[in-house]
This record gives sequence, structure tokens and C-alpha cells, in this order.
Amino acid sequence: MGAVQTLTVAEDDAGQRLDRWLRRRFPHLAQGAIEKLCRTGQLRLDGARAKASDRVAAGQAVRVPPLPDAPPADAARPDRTGAPARAPAAPAASDADAAMMRAAVIWQDQHMIVLNKPPGLPSQGGSGQGGRHVDGLSHLLADGYKERPRLVHRLDKDTSGILLLARTERVARRLAAAFRGRETRKVYWAAVAGVPDPKAGRIRFGLVRAAGRGAGGEGEKMRCILPDAVETTEGAQAATTDYRVLDALGRRVAWVALAPITGRTHQLRAHMAEIGHPIAGDGKYGGSGQENLGDGWGAQLGGEISRKLHLHARSLTLAHPVTGEVLTFVAPLPPHMARTWQMLGWREADAPADPFAEAPGRRR
Repeated sequence: MGAVQTLTVAEDDAGQRLDRWLRRRFPHLAQGAIEKLCRTGQLRLDGARAKASDRVAAGQAVRVPPLPDAPPADAARPDRTGAPARAPAAPAASDADAAMMRAAVIWQDQHMIVLNKPPGLPSQGGSGQGGRHVDGLSHLLADGYKERPRLVHRLDKDTSGILLLARTERVARRLAAAFRGRETRKVYWAAVAGVPDPKAGRIRFGLVRAAGRGAGGEGEKMRCILPDAVETTEGAQAATTDYRVLDALGRRVAWVALAPITGRTHQLRAHMAEIGHPIAGDGKYGGSGQENLGDGWGAQLGGEISRKLHLHARSLTLAHPVTGEVLTFVAPLPPHMARTWQMLGWREADAPADPFAEAPGRRR
């Protein structure tokens, strides 16, 4: 049995149902148990009673009462038919995972840790993830501090780059407030199919969740809608992305800098696909088997280009949550993107430090 925890909702998790948000962090927790915790007032949002269907907001504090430990891998429990079923357990951290987490650290002090998250590693747990995700491995970076480092925001499993951890709840709250108040500056790099025209612009499509398959919502994705329809569409959120083309190979592929003005789930991936230039390797939004060999549409570029997602959280600028010093962190490209850049003749050093120093044009 664990202890009482107070968790902070990351910016990228805003809008999720409380029960789904909780199950992502505690996959072994049954839906019935979550609803009971709500009914009895043990699970609280910002100190108030909550319902399983409540939508969480960035920066909210979620009080989680002591929870039973995840059952061991060999523990059996009945499924809906009464037959015993295996329950997944969070695996113990291996030496390789410990080395990976250490290698991912690009900056740290007594208040926060900055990681260059490798692609393929989830930020948080979910169905079938066990404990092998940044949140589940963050204790490996505790370095003797009393509290386990906690996530401030998220990156998709296959997105690499800058990810922040806070060493204390107080710092987590301050950083979450900075993200929520748009006091940070995030720049992503991507390789996209085709070349956007114009070469700099602003995308304003709203986003609404499209239901996935299965009880856990597997396969869900975000659907773009016109900005004017956001207020009249249930569950929709306004979303804004600035983009700028930094280089291109003919009309086939472009190196694009992306700045999310809002922080919605899958925002960059959905927005780029909606304007006809899906991010290379994005099977969810760009078609898993569709190749773009010229001006066509599809997320696979063919040839020797990796089929992995080409989206990287390149840099983050923010004020330090304690000292107030303005800091900028830069994450090197992951190996598969570095190979693509080399193959296409693109050099990281050729990109401007701030691709959005000049206000981009507008695009809807």
C-alpha cells in the first residue's frame, strides 16, 4: 500500500477525463475502484470532491489516497468471465534503463531536471506499458533527494527531445503555471512530406478527440475542425501552431520548425497532416503505408529514410522557477533523425537560434 500523493496535471494532459488520466498513471487501478474513491471523497481535485468524468486542467493538484500496490506478474485475478487472468506488473529498473535515464539528462540542479527523451520511451504509463516510462523510471534520478522527480509536461511516446521533471511539488506547480500561462517558448523540429506554402504561417484548426477502439480508447486520435466550430463542438479545444520552413529537398520533404502556441494532445501532428504535410513516419496521422515521393500525400518518404516519427522537441526557453534566470535548453537530434538530416544535406548549425524571431504569416 502506498502513501498519499499529490500529483500535478501536466499541460499536455488538460481536457482528459479524471478516470482516464488516473489509469494512465496507475494501470492496475480498476474503474470501479476509481469511482469508489470519488464517491467517498478520497480522490480530490484542487482540494474539492471530484467525479470520475470530470475533466482535468493543466496545473490542477490531484490528491490520490494510498493505493494498493500493483500485483506481481504471477498474480492471477479473475476476468469478466471468472477465469484467472494475468495482471501486468511494473518491471524492476534494469541497469540498461538506469544508464539510459542518466544519459538522457542534459541539465539539472536541486530544483529540476531537463531530459532529452529518447524516441520510443513513453512519458507516462498506459495500457501495456508497465513501469517502463519516464514517470516510472524517474526515481533513478532522485540522487538522494526526498521526493521522486515528477513530470511537468508530456511528449508522445515516439517524439524525442526536451522533457522537464521537477524535484518538488512546489517547483512542479510553478513550472506547470508557466506552461499554462504561455510563459515558456517551445520549438520543435520536424521533417514533413512535401513543402508547406507559404513557407511560414500560423495554423488555427481546433481539435476534438475522435473515439478509438477498445475499452481503453486505444487508437484514439485528434480531429481538426474549423476555428469557428470550436465553441459549438462538444469537447473541442482551440489550438494554434506557428511553423516555418528551414530547408527543403525539392518538393519532396521539408525541414520545419514548429512552435505550439497552445499545448493540445497530438497538436503538431494533427495540424501538419491537416494542411497536407504530415510529419515523416507518422502512421497515425499520415498513413502507415502511404509514401510521398513528390507532391503526393503520405507520411512515408521511402528509400533509406527511417519510418520512425521525425518530430523532436528541439529547444525550450523559460524562467527558472526559483531564481528567475531565463534559460534555454537545446536537445540534439535522435539518431534516426540525425541520419535523415545527414542524408538530405541539412546541418543543425544552419538553423537560426530562434526561427520565429520574425512574426510568421497567418494561416487558417
